[in-house]
Amino acid sequence: MKIWNQIIIPVLFLLFLTECNSVSSSKSQDNDNKVNNWYNKHEWLNGLKLIPNQSINREEFFIQYHKNKSYWDEAFNFLKMQDLKNLKAGTYIIDTGNVIATISSLIPMDEEKVNFEAHRNFNDLQYIIAGTAEMGIAPITDTFAKVKVPYLDSTDTEVFTISNGEKYFKANPNEFFIFSPKEIHRPAFKISNNNSPTKKIVIKVRVP
Repeated sequence: MKIWNQIIIPVLFLLFLTECNSVSSSKSQDNDNKVNNWYNKHEWLNGLKLIPNQSINREEFFIQYHKNKSYWDEAFNFLKMQDLKNLKAGTYIIDTGNVIATISSLIPMDEEKVNFEAHRNFNDLQYIIAGTAEMGIAPITDTFAKVKVPYLDSTDTEVFTISNGEKYFKANPNEFFIFSPKEIHRPAFKISNNNSPTKKIVIKVRVP
């Protein structure tokens, strides 16, 4: 009997673990499908005719959108309703303390002069209205990311260096980026020797 117990108990335990892992995997797959189905419908754009960049963290955006839908709706509505090409550079309060847009017109800096940064209290929705630039992005958990300047609450910014693992994307007037607190980003730096000016909007959307 002891020998039998020594055999059957470990086997039952392994079967239990296998079943738990299977259930967990199934739930994870169901959640991924739910997020992707919602995201790909683009109903959350509320009619905005821009393309979301492939780098967007869909799961995090799904969570934040459903916790603060009104903030995101205000941000997308601003992009849709405003004449961005003719809007003057400056700051525009969309929802006091929660949704704030800043428009700038400038010649992008060289890549090495633009730091990787991350925020805790706000998402960055970034869109190149005119011109072209390049964006860098990496997970905040990337093992190659090192803090260069510790988080400063007054600017909601932490500065990083990263030596590997980052990805780069060209930014143009066809699509927009969303950088959540789960991402480090290097915003809008110069592509090669292109010295043409760009016009950019950054909309800060408060984190739930």
